[in-house]
Amino acid sequence: MRHPPLITVWRLEAKMDAGWTGLQASDIMWTISDTGWILNILCSLMEPWALGACTFVHLLPKFDPLVILKTLSSYPIKSMMGAPIVYRMLLQQDLSSYKFPHLQNCVTVGESLLPETLENWRAQTGLDIRESYGQTETGLTCMVSKTMKIKPGYMGTAASCYDVQIIDDKGNVLPPGTEGDIGIRVKPIRPIGIFSGYVDNPDKTAANIRGDFWLLGDRGIKDEDGYFQFMGRADDIINSSGYRIGPSEVENALMEHPAVVETAVISSPDPVRGEVVKAFVVLASQFLSHDPEQLTKELQQHVKSVTAPYKYPRKIEFVLNLPKTVTGKIQRAKLRDKEWKMSGKARAQ
Repeated sequence: MRHPPLITVWRLEAKMDAGWTGLQASDIMWTISDTGWILNILCSLMEPWALGACTFVHLLPKFDPLVILKTLSSYPIKSMMGAPIVYRMLLQQDLSSYKFPHLQNCVTVGESLLPETLENWRAQTGLDIRESYGQTETGLTCMVSKTMKIKPGYMGTAASCYDVQIIDDKGNVLPPGTEGDIGIRVKPIRPIGIFSGYVDNPDKTAANIRGDFWLLGDRGIKDEDGYFQFMGRADDIINSSGYRIGPSEVENALMEHPAVVETAVISSPDPVRGEVVKAFVVLASQFLSHDPEQLTKELQQHVKSVTAPYKYPRKIEFVLNLPKTVTGKIQRAKLRDKEWKMSGKARAQ
């Protein structure tokens, strides 16, 4: 089992905000993910079941973008759900050779959707990608429904069943525009939809409650319109000389450069700053022959030009691929653990 055992109160009407997938009765929905993923349960079973829609099932022993493109061209699939990497991999193919006459709704969850991915998908297909956010313990937590404005880099507003806020280290609600921990209010009334607790582990359950809120373990910012921006897992945040740097912003900046196909940003030990930003970069084929030292400098300068200069990656390592989970999430923790283990140092918590 990939997640700790959960005691969950499932209330379908509490989980589903009408229109978040754009699905309607008799539509066909295809969720491209591992079946053990919480969003697969919601999008392949609960949402279609509630709306009288149809679930499309395809045997995919391994991820194959060409098979996915051919399937979308051949079957009347109206809605598609997949992690951002699904869209990134499809965009690496020649989309001009395919037509998706029935596809209308594209939804994503699992990690941050890069603004560049949204822009390229929109340019090549004419379709938007609407982001959502959730966890096994909470189900659907934030989303961009079909009637909402899409803000690139934002994962939408809170689901109607939850009061989601950005809080400080004492559990106080922070004002818009301030980075903090993402939490769901569970006191004085526990909302329907959130799980009851970890089985036989009350200490772990209690450790995730701060003040009146259940901690999701993620950092974020809430804007004036109630949209949430994901900054990174709390343990992914890099503390360099007192500056707190979220990996997502650095990754977004790197992905704007034509040399970068994929990237993962982590902390790396440094004798002076404690830790610094390090980027693992998968290069586009046309840049593989470039001088690594010169390309490193070019990427560093690029990041400095599009975000705060102190956030640039002081270390860059070029790799052929990045470790991922079965649902397509980049495993930053695996890269970070290996990086710190090689240094022989323990990272401050």
